[in-house]
Amino acid sequence: MRTELTYVATLPANTSTAVLVPGHEHLPEELFSQDEQEYISRQLALKSTLVTINRYTHQLYLVLTDPKRKETETQEALRKAGHALHQRLSADKVDHVVLLDGADGEASLFVAEGLVLSNYSFQRYKTEKATPPLLKSVAITGVGVSQTQVMELSHLLDAVYQTRDLINTPPNMQTPTMLSEQIQEMLQDSGVQVEVLDQVQIQSLKMGGLLSVNQASDESATFNILEWKPENATNAQPIVLVGKGVVYDTGGLSIKPTPNSMDYMKSDMSGAAAVTGTLYALAHNKVPLHVIGLIPATDNLISGKGFAPGDVITMHSGHTVEVLNTDAEGRLILADALHFAKRYNPALVIDIATLTGAAARAVGREGIVMMGTADDLLKTDLKLAGEMAHERLVEFPLWDEYQDHLKSDIADLKNIGGAEAGAISAGKFLEFFTNYPWIHLDIAGTAYLLSPDSYRGKHATGSSVRLLYHFLTSQATA
Repeated sequence: MRTELTYVATLPANTSTAVLVPGHEHLPEELFSQDEQEYISRQLALKSTLVTINRYTHQLYLVLTDPKRKETETQEALRKAGHALHQRLSADKVDHVVLLDGADGEASLFVAEGLVLSNYSFQRYKTEKATPPLLKSVAITGVGVSQTQVMELSHLLDAVYQTRDLINTPPNMQTPTMLSEQIQEMLQDSGVQVEVLDQVQIQSLKMGGLLSVNQASDESATFNILEWKPENATNAQPIVLVGKGVVYDTGGLSIKPTPNSMDYMKSDMSGAAAVTGTLYALAHNKVPLHVIGLIPATDNLISGKGFAPGDVITMHSGHTVEVLNTDAEGRLILADALHFAKRYNPALVIDIATLTGAAARAVGREGIVMMGTADDLLKTDLKLAGEMAHERLVEFPLWDEYQDHLKSDIADLKNIGGAEAGAISAGKFLEFFTNYPWIHLDIAGTAYLLSPDSYRGKHATGSSVRLLYHFLTSQATA
């Protein structure tokens, strides 16, 4: 269920309102009686960061927004304040709230971000005891923000909601063909053009990586091409986003353990969902940038006709790969898509994938592993966008020596390295199929959480949608 985010020019009367202040000196005295101001002062002296006043017809909330050392740290603290406010609103059964920045700044945008993302709930398949969130709408008012800013944020958060919905959808409700249909439905009337290549077209392109991973399945693979090309695009060469679309991953014959592994592998298409969500946000906010999304989609199942460790397959590029682990399947379908991307003469290609457990073990759910061949300026811009969204990037090296991890005795390369530097050897495998500026994002640690984490919630987070949106909008205005 979507939470409505709107802008209102004036503060409505008798409406539950959260007033955001960096300190008592910014308290809008006209909103509070003398007794209420004295009560607020006592609560702030006790180090309270959230003060509630019951007006009987509605509630007033005072949210302390103490600035941090860095601006991006302040913004993240505001998102977390939005999460804390959400918990209070839920307890008070508030279904509509207005946010007002008492310091006439933009704090309400970040509080709204945390508040709306905290209000997400996936209950599509509940038939009994469904408890949808009580909070139906959030409004922002005040001179520090504009309606344009609020609408831009609304579209971005809507994109994150829909990305989470795609990821949380169970695998029996999301075959590759179903995923393609869900992508088309999500982007309908957005201005994004969607082309879906079927199994025969994929075979004609000789995408050996995608076809091999798909061998064990009764469901055909798809290859999805998404294009946002506004007439006022500022870039002559497109930026291409490539998303891993493994709708369910057993590991193949190199079978995964369970629980806490195979049982949540519906999330292995989080990269595909993130690409779709990013295109949705760009299109709805009319960002003047030509962006293409490529999504190879399949499941990775087990059967007598499945590919096996020891197989040698021929990729879309014509190169051969010795398969030594069928659970290293994401890099095979991404490699075909990365080679396919060459036909667009891209200025930059970014792939997004839940690729390796090694990345998750290295940086946890707190960060995204990044590596690539793009110039330092682009990578710096992406890191800054990560700081803005608090989807922080940790860059790993791509030294030439890591290519030795992928040497095969019988093929051009093998699909897995050793136990050491597993996230990097996966990145080196992908690099082999590129000849353009390229960045790889491994979101294995951030895409799907098994326990709640503030406004990111539990299960699908929509990881990298806000990051990519901030980066791409910066490129449109660069």
